[in-house]
Amino acid sequence: MGFDPEELYEVDSDVPDLSGAVLLHFFEGFMDAGSTGRLVTDHLTSEVEGRVIARFDVDRLIDYRSRRPPMTYAVDHWEDYEAPELVVRLMHDTDDTPFLLLTGPEPDHDWERFTTAVKQLVERWGVRLTVGYHGIPMGTPHTRPLGVTTHATRGELVGDHQPLPNRMQVPGSVAALIEYRLGELGHDAMGFAAHVPHYLAQSAYPSAAMKVLEAIGGATGLSLPDGELRTAADVATAEIDRQVSESDEVADVVRALERQYDTFVEASAHDSLLAESKEHMPTAEELGSEFERFLAEQQGGSDATDR
Repeated sequence: MGFDPEELYEVDSDVPDLSGAVLLHFFEGFMDAGSTGRLVTDHLTSEVEGRVIARFDVDRLIDYRSRRPPMTYAVDHWEDYEAPELVVRLMHDTDDTPFLLLTGPEPDHDWERFTTAVKQLVERWGVRLTVGYHGIPMGTPHTRPLGVTTHATRGELVGDHQPLPNRMQVPGSVAALIEYRLGELGHDAMGFAAHVPHYLAQSAYPSAAMKVLEAIGGATGLSLPDGELRTAADVATAEIDRQVSESDEVADVVRALERQYDTFVEASAHDSLLAESKEHMPTAEELGSEFERFLAEQQGGSDATDR
């Protein structure tokens, strides 16, 4: 028998009026090239003061054997257990504007019930806009401006961002389902996917996280701190440049991507290859294949770790 989605979560009794607030969300476990979504989430939770106001029942949503929580063994006993958490935090930006952050592991099952539960919270709190974010691998060089793909339940929300000119099928995610279901019900929702150079997809890439943070601020009006993340991006870029200079093979790949990028930009008369140019965007087949390959690499790494 099924159960009511309200049984999936508990909400604190002292939540203030949140009418018109923004809900940001990121779920670990789906595609996140460059650890973009994780970096943004870690940055917000460390730099912005907040408290948990809602908790989801992870025992009903998570397959522990597919993603085993870490435990610490000390000499002759179990010392610690890092229990997974799927929570909503109430936070405030630098202008003291409240916003919400939903984070944790992506549910392994009961996607529709979980999505309905999120919808209930959106309506309960009067959320005006729901925003997801992550990174996707792209054939672009790190030495050129990063692009970001924007999608939304209404075209007006996309704004000046150039959407992908392709129709394609890609592996689904809870984040995508939330946006889709909210759109069906007339709620505003959108998402940002930073374009991470494919040769950096498996590494933490703070520059992509900065791109997403800026996009979130532009779309929501939130004033989010970026100092620590910007510094991390500068340090990472310097290290990437050093490693590229020390490897002729990698340098050749980067130069080839730069030539391709510059040729496309010149031909299309736009500032950005992947964010603005329709004519030279990758095909649906190319993007779908890249996504599938990246997810397969992630799954392979998880299997190896579990064993």
